[in-house]
Amino acid sequence: MRSVRLLPAVLGLATALALTTTACGPTETPAADKPATGASSSTPAAGATDDAGGDLAKDLADKLQEHGVDLDKWKNGEWKNWDRATWLREAEDFVNPVIDGLWDPTRMQSAKSPEQTITAQAGTGGTDPTPRPVQAQREKTPYHRNAAPVGKIFFDSPQGHMVCSGTIVKDPRRPGKSNMVWTAGHCVHAGKSGGWYRNIAFVPAYNDLGKSASALRNAKPHEIAPYGQYWADWAVTSGEWIQRGGTNQAWPYDYAVLHVQPERGGKSLEETVGAALPVDFSAPTAAQSGTMGAWGYPQAAPYNGLIMHKCLDRPTRLTTAPATPTMYRIGCTMTAGSSGGGWFRVMPNGKTALVSNTSIGPAGSNGWLAGPQLGKGAKAAHEMVSKKFTR
Repeated sequence: MRSVRLLPAVLGLATALALTTTACGPTETPAADKPATGASSSTPAAGATDDAGGDLAKDLADKLQEHGVDLDKWKNGEWKNWDRATWLREAEDFVNPVIDGLWDPTRMQSAKSPEQTITAQAGTGGTDPTPRPVQAQREKTPYHRNAAPVGKIFFDSPQGHMVCSGTIVKDPRRPGKSNMVWTAGHCVHAGKSGGWYRNIAFVPAYNDLGKSASALRNAKPHEIAPYGQYWADWAVTSGEWIQRGGTNQAWPYDYAVLHVQPERGGKSLEETVGAALPVDFSAPTAAQSGTMGAWGYPQAAPYNGLIMHKCLDRPTRLTTAPATPTMYRIGCTMTAGSSGGGWFRVMPNGKTALVSNTSIGPAGSNGWLAGPQLGKGAKAAHEMVSKKFTR
């Protein structure tokens, strides 16, 4: 892995949004989300230990043993067993052992988008007219100089190899050394229909030079994953997502926070990449939020998942079910695969912050995206991960 001296990655994001800074407002819909629920840890990279000083490998082996699974058997293919009885579902049951070399370039390119999770029928109350489509624009290359906190999330599900998008976010208890990634709940947990997905890994600035599929066949490792791969060793999503995920009642709670570790090496994600974004938990109303920008790697047609894209638009309101919080909605032609990708706004202090993530889009077309307001439940998820890994 090469060493790259970075320009401030947030510069490009701040510049794109700088003309639309607005003040924060009160929560548009009461944040009724329950306290976020966390998950257990997984195997550290060679020589690594839990930031709190414990041995995560033993913790993971014990956790698997509780469910009758041997750690070595898991790494050798037992993870492919998706029987309902063995598909770990509860918050504390998350396991994600590092399987060295599993996500090679070929496997990455074969991963598909979880299309079923980007469709929903909008409710009527609290919903504004459908926004006009905004054509997604390719991000400038190299990505590590223009949108370094953005990357791709790879994971395995019963349907096969899957992809989402994610964003490096700051850890208030580890300034400058965050290992936290923000994404969508449906990128880590199947919700009502199942449990935790497996082999979850994050690749920041994936395909850094924006190469085509044919060009990537001969690409060097640092062109595909300029900072390497980071495996999730802890995951937190909302209780609503675990209980009702995949239904219209759960989309406003479709967010997740990962703590990651490098597949190789010992430096933190933020130190290695050189950038991370703060999270805005003020849940401004759509009318008060100004322009938002959504970043991600759309994979469903007409895209192929290799190129980072972005959309900028002023959000409106979307309600997916009665008595649920209002979501943000923007015009955007990005498709599935962009799920989990961060939405950014410029704060009153002039800094760019993550304010939402891509959750759903319309059935049968790709003219808009919607994302949850991040209020007290989302903040609790973020805090839970931060506190777990405080020294």
